[in-house]
Amino acid sequence: MNTSKRNCAATYGPLGGHAVDFVEALRAQSYTRGSILQYRNCLAHLGRRMEEAAVALNELDEAGALELIATVAEFRGRKIKAAYIVRRFVQWLAEQGAAKPLPPPRPKDVARGELRRDYESYLRRQRGLSERTIYHCWRFADRFLEFRFGDEVGDLGAITADDIARFMQQVTTRRPRPFRDKTPPTHLRNFFRYLFRAGKMPVNLAASVPKIRQTYGARLPRYLTVDQVETVIEAVRTASPEKARRRNYAMVLLLARLALRAPEVVAMQIGDIDWRTGEVIVRGKGQRHDRLPLPPDVGAAVADYLRFERGPSASRTLFVTVKAPHGPFKNGQVLNEVLKDAFARTGLKPPSPYVGSHVLRHSLASHLAREGASLEEIADVLRHRSRTSTMIYARLDIEGLRSVAQPWPVAGGAQ
Repeated sequence: MNTSKRNCAATYGPLGGHAVDFVEALRAQSYTRGSILQYRNCLAHLGRRMEEAAVALNELDEAGALELIATVAEFRGRKIKAAYIVRRFVQWLAEQGAAKPLPPPRPKDVARGELRRDYESYLRRQRGLSERTIYHCWRFADRFLEFRFGDEVGDLGAITADDIARFMQQVTTRRPRPFRDKTPPTHLRNFFRYLFRAGKMPVNLAASVPKIRQTYGARLPRYLTVDQVETVIEAVRTASPEKARRRNYAMVLLLARLALRAPEVVAMQIGDIDWRTGEVIVRGKGQRHDRLPLPPDVGAAVADYLRFERGPSASRTLFVTVKAPHGPFKNGQVLNEVLKDAFARTGLKPPSPYVGSHVLRHSLASHLAREGASLEEIADVLRHRSRTSTMIYARLDIEGLRSVAQPWPVAGGAQ
């Protein structure tokens, strides 16, 4: 046995060179030195526990590895992180053919896997939905199937309207207050329309999905004044974490100046910016791409981020994570957190209890409405497909609405 093999065995036990190869793969993905040390430490403990329990490498599986690492006292305060590292490593071993092969899928998993592929293809090709929306559509469909059939394959034709009502009751009756999100019933309607069109159900039960009561349409749009928007932007520019300061500032400017949605910001690619013409391509809803002018301050902020802060990444996504492997964000939640921190630092009271990135979009549209812009102009800025979506901003013209309001009825007025 040469020196390198002896060193591998001394450090990782039965894992040996496989652990070294795994760590090298992490290093190739630009993981930081601190993260790599965590992985190496966890794998070293796993190897020692395998030696003590006389577990051979070809006998290792995910359940056994998790049981072994759970006995390490050092990780009792970091169980979730250690379990994540072990799962990832064992899956990598199985792909390399060095550990126990993954168990064969259950009949339920096979059936639902085929259903998922067919359903996602329908949503992608016939409905033109984004990958993020497709993911959530299947997530709620899968939750419903688990609720109705459990571990059984189940007969889709046996689903009834009563099953749907009971599932929605379970979803919406959350504590401490009811669930008001409209997306679960919307996703379920998509699922039952697909089942009917694909011939998997004899009846279209989409109309049987109850609606979620909403009261938001009865109030005025909630927005920030121009000065408040600038205060929030300045807080992001000066007080964000140092490693993400330029990135956060550029992302928030895109929200504030172009009224973009958070998913549109995180989906932006490096090639979407045309520096010569000063334009940017926005990847909007329904696979729609729009070309918008890039304001000078936004362009300067993006260029500053690309030059001085963006880490080495194989991804062509414009905004990437600070941590290795510097990949794209899964969703736009990062912008909600950035704005939430900015409000906390400035002491400004958010216009609504939930601080979301849409507040900057509403603020720009509300400012245009107060400055006399027409609804058509506001709709063009917001890139609304339907003018109905823009009608909410008509409520900001209080004086105009007062001029067309009818007198309040009084006693005897009908005579």
